[in-house]
Amino acid sequence: MNISSAVKLNNGVEMPWLGLGVFRAEDGKEVENAVITALQNGYRSIDTAAVYQNEKGVGEGIKNSGVPRDKIFLTSKVWNSDQGYKTTLKAFEESLNRLQTDYLDLYLIHWPKGKLSVETWKAMEELYGKGAIRAIGVSNFLVHHLKEFLPECNLVPAVNQVEFHPGLIQPELLDYCQTKGIQTEAWSPIMKGKVNDIPVLQALAVKYGKTPVQVVLRWDIQKGVVAIPKSVNPERIVSNADIFDFELTDEDMAKIDRLDNNKRIGPHPDHINF
Repeated sequence: MNISSAVKLNNGVEMPWLGLGVFRAEDGKEVENAVITALQNGYRSIDTAAVYQNEKGVGEGIKNSGVPRDKIFLTSKVWNSDQGYKTTLKAFEESLNRLQTDYLDLYLIHWPKGKLSVETWKAMEELYGKGAIRAIGVSNFLVHHLKEFLPECNLVPAVNQVEFHPGLIQPELLDYCQTKGIQTEAWSPIMKGKVNDIPVLQALAVKYGKTPVQVVLRWDIQKGVVAIPKSVNPERIVSNADIFDFELTDEDMAKIDRLDNNKRIGPHPDHINF
């Protein structure tokens, strides 16, 4: 494996195992420079969202990176206030305009909103059918959301992007997605940097000659989970990708698994009020 390695989604589209997340990266030069740094150092996946309010900067970064658009896997998400059939179509066009592109590689429903998400999905299936999106998926859907949602879909989501890290593994969700052919993707994989403070991960970092962050990102990939760590720091962006020259043993994978305490950093998908 290397930074170009990709997983094949349920529709045959290939998605890189590692990407750059830009949540809370400031629009303008900050996010633009982060995207340029990532792409010029081998990353080929960028994950943004309408609600991050930095799609314009992401688009500028892609344009100025020197990497052709067709070599980049670009993800964005429809926000809750835009969910619904017509509003999703409009929101998608607005995202394309800000990103300065005529298609997305992946478009996600940002949070589950019951029947409204079904209407959103109809619009996304239509856009997919027209070739405006190469793959469509969801984000923050738990097992019960998927069980309610999937019978209403013509297409099974290609991806479910969820909070996933050593403190929140959600094995039942991972297993369910796997049985349905849905690729799990991790947001907040390094727990906003808190993985650096966990003794088990510190010890493994010493053992492998890596950082705790690198150990966790490697653990993600060996768990079959795509990772999109967020950073705007050039050194960290480069460091986060240095995970393809070692492999965790089964025993060390299990040590990290045992850190699971089912505690979230972000909101619970059943208790969102936005």
